[in-house]
Amino acid sequence: MLQFHEQILTDLLQEDSNGGLVILSSGLSLPSLISSLLLLHSPSQGTLLLLSPSLPLKSHILHLLHQSDPSSQPPAEITADLPAPSRHSLYSSGGAFFVTPRILIVDLLMSRVPTSNVAGIIIPHAHSLTETSTEAFIVRVLKSTNRDAYVRAFSDKPHSMVSGFAKAERIMKCLYMKKLHLWPRFQVYVCEELEKDPPVVVDIRVPLSKHMAGIQKAIIEVMDACLKEMRKTNKVDVEDLTVENGLFKSFDEIVRRQLDPIWHTLGKKTKQLVSDLKTLRKLLDYLVRYDAVSFLKYLDTLRVSESFRSVWIFAESSYKIFELAKKRVYRFVRSDGANVSGNSKHTTRKKRKLNGEESNTESATAGSSSTNSSGSILLEEVLEEAPKWKVLRDILVEIEEEKKKEVLFRKEHLLEGEEPDGGIVLVACKDERSCMHLEDCITKSPQKVMREEWEKYLLSKVELREAQTRYKKKPKDPKGYGILDGVVPVTPAQNAEASGINKLEHEALLAAASEIRNLAKRDSSQDNLEHNVTEGSAKGKKQRSGKGRGNSKNSPNRNDTSQKNDNPSDPGSVGDGPTDEFNQETTSNNCEEVLQQNNRVADETGPKTNNGSPPLHFYALESDQPIIDIMKPSVIIVYHPDMTFVRQIEVYKASNPSKKLKVYFLFYEESTEVQKFEASIRRENGAFESLIRQKSLMMIPVDQDGHCVGLNPSLEPQASSLQNSITRKAGGRKEVEKQMQIIVDMREFMSSLPNVLHQKGMRIIPVTLEVGDYILSPLICVERKSIQDLFSSFASGRLYHQVETMVRYYRIPVLLIEFSQDRSFSFQSSSDIGDDVTPTNIMSKLSLLVLHFPRLRIIWSRSLHATAEIFFTLKANQDEPDETKAMRVGVPSEEGVVENDVRAENYNTSAVEFLRRLPGVTDSNYRAIMDGCKSLAELALLPVEQLAELMGGQKAAHTLRDFLDAKYPTLL
Repeated sequence: MLQFHEQILTDLLQEDSNGGLVILSSGLSLPSLISSLLLLHSPSQGTLLLLSPSLPLKSHILHLLHQSDPSSQPPAEITADLPAPSRHSLYSSGGAFFVTPRILIVDLLMSRVPTSNVAGIIIPHAHSLTETSTEAFIVRVLKSTNRDAYVRAFSDKPHSMVSGFAKAERIMKCLYMKKLHLWPRFQVYVCEELEKDPPVVVDIRVPLSKHMAGIQKAIIEVMDACLKEMRKTNKVDVEDLTVENGLFKSFDEIVRRQLDPIWHTLGKKTKQLVSDLKTLRKLLDYLVRYDAVSFLKYLDTLRVSESFRSVWIFAESSYKIFELAKKRVYRFVRSDGANVSGNSKHTTRKKRKLNGEESNTESATAGSSSTNSSGSILLEEVLEEAPKWKVLRDILVEIEEEKKKEVLFRKEHLLEGEEPDGGIVLVACKDERSCMHLEDCITKSPQKVMREEWEKYLLSKVELREAQTRYKKKPKDPKGYGILDGVVPVTPAQNAEASGINKLEHEALLAAASEIRNLAKRDSSQDNLEHNVTEGSAKGKKQRSGKGRGNSKNSPNRNDTSQKNDNPSDPGSVGDGPTDEFNQETTSNNCEEVLQQNNRVADETGPKTNNGSPPLHFYALESDQPIIDIMKPSVIIVYHPDMTFVRQIEVYKASNPSKKLKVYFLFYEESTEVQKFEASIRRENGAFESLIRQKSLMMIPVDQDGHCVGLNPSLEPQASSLQNSITRKAGGRKEVEKQMQIIVDMREFMSSLPNVLHQKGMRIIPVTLEVGDYILSPLICVERKSIQDLFSSFASGRLYHQVETMVRYYRIPVLLIEFSQDRSFSFQSSSDIGDDVTPTNIMSKLSLLVLHFPRLRIIWSRSLHATAEIFFTLKANQDEPDETKAMRVGVPSEEGVVENDVRAENYNTSAVEFLRRLPGVTDSNYRAIMDGCKSLAELALLPVEQLAELMGGQKAAHTLRDFLDAKYPTLL
């Protein structure tokens, strides 16, 4: 353990026995702090509960515990699969346990947790807490019964602790803490220890390729244009709208937090701008992360999915992104080496004239002269490699040479012992896809990897065309329908030019893809033939080969191509073809030739670092695993720089000062990658500076340690009201009000409403309900729906069934529609509400639901606190609900029909529906009729006087009696 870790633990254990909030820099080994606290815990102190760590954090903690004491038993996990008695015994055992907040709060409310035996709670993700979170609910319930239990919260996301107003202070208040411990990277103890024996660092700045730099510049220009458009709305704080902030995921949260309350008033353009900024950030990230073909493929998907919806595609610089991305992969040239530009009007006319003639497609592009038929269009593959790939291979070669020199040096000086630092080389990438690509580049070669990606890209084009022609029938001469049909209105000359070049490009790509597929089929057929034939002479082989190719029309051209490919030293073999044929098969042969030549180059330049190279491991930073502690590498290559991972390397080196460690950093020079890395460090330092200022100005109440917390806060104002009591009522004594109680379904503890209800002083009874979510009284049942859940419930039909069961078993069924406090209090703007009922409109669905269930009451709530106030008002003058009865509602019973029970079998729904349709029976009296008579046969025999008592009036009784006594007509 490092010294500053010991100092943090000392501050927690000695200065404040009731716990505290620790905020440290990202990557400073939060798991080691938590594992040390678990190791220091003894069963005699009581039970220690660790609340819901993330899966990577949990695995890291268990790894550190096993590493420090392999013989000790790791902390068990308390899950819902364990029965209640087993959970109770674990809570009483005095050990350390992992537990989810949902299970713990239910067990606390049902008194399954012996709170006097709980020593404390550890919360590892304090930055995600709010006043209404379940963790705050747990601490409040625990502190009300065990004021000596400590709460220790940790966070390694300082920038999340400064989002919002005084977030750190609010979190400390809801967790009943009085101490805030800040440990930034620039803290004196941390700096001294991490910089005492730093690793050897090699910073390599790789220049971007010309096309990559052009794409990056175009994306930043488009992003800046989108930000300027958003500033014009005057709805967002202008200070936050910068390109540097747009590089981070938190930018979306900043914008949405400001726009959510007025989201329904925004236009479509502003909403689309928010989505476009997210897309552009992805493009900047993918540009430096993935290869050229993958980037082009992603752009193609964006062109299809967002072509007429997004704003950024129509920006001035957006076309550069697509054009330069294509140039990184392929380009079109003529056989004389000139680029295909299509600037001549004469050429354009010939393209349009010969558009449908496959045999003359390429002759139309032979040049500005229409008589020149000696040139042909060739698809020249560029397949630009990522500049970092070559640098990575050079680094691996350098590592291998250094290892050999070290071994030679040891042999010359006769040194004994272990081979120092001849171990693992770790390459850290952003995600799994990047790891697999780099691994292929090392094991195969960059050219081969690019070749495979290129072939996949071409084959996807063919599959897409086949799917379109198979499932989409088009007329021979399709008519355009403007923007609805995907056609942008342009001038006639521009339209002709674009259509000619794009169609030529598309057909050449399809031809190359078809050739690749034909090659694959031919190779597979040849393999099958060679496998089936037992005798093979040279002559037989030739015949079989000719037989396999005899079905194609262009077999002479293919033979000619194969002969040219046999001579790899011939520079003129690529692109040469007969001058009297310019059909599509010529382009196919040229593409085949390029493919075969590039495959030969890939085979010749295979990986040279496979033999005798040190063990190489790839690690995805997104997995967040303790890879450095497990692998203990001697060389780390940070392919995608990440601030958290850099800190982990520093901590690892400080923990192992005798270990020699060399770190290579690969940055793209003058790229957003460098800008984002430096901005992340500045952002974290700025967050800590803000927290330091907040700590100096923080006002912490004396009772914030939880010693003054009561079980029922709603009864606190009674002391002041006693002075104004009427003295005639027993000397001013006031009766203690009975605490309100609400029965809550177990599944509702995923939301924060039970916490807010408990804050209002209500007693929460968690049970499993079949009907409803909240039972307020024997008559009132509430089904709570958030906005997202309401839409999904309507779509699946679940809401209709839920309302139907509530109407069947409860007199006052309520549908509560709860909005979020920081969002607009409406489904849609008033202009979007139509006059007619439509099956897709949410308001139409609600109207139909109310028409079908007239007794259903709909309550609209603006927030959680508004819902608590509504529940408080609805429970006024109502009896308290019965827990056992609420659990039995709607539950099938094995005993069949039970007297005075409310289970599903006891309700003859057909008879109830028949009763409600009788004349004189209304929604207000049918339940009284059901209580007064057991069956429809008994109802038919009741006299008018008893019917009047049950139905609430003589008129309704006579109406029903006349209907029951009326003679039916006969045919005679």
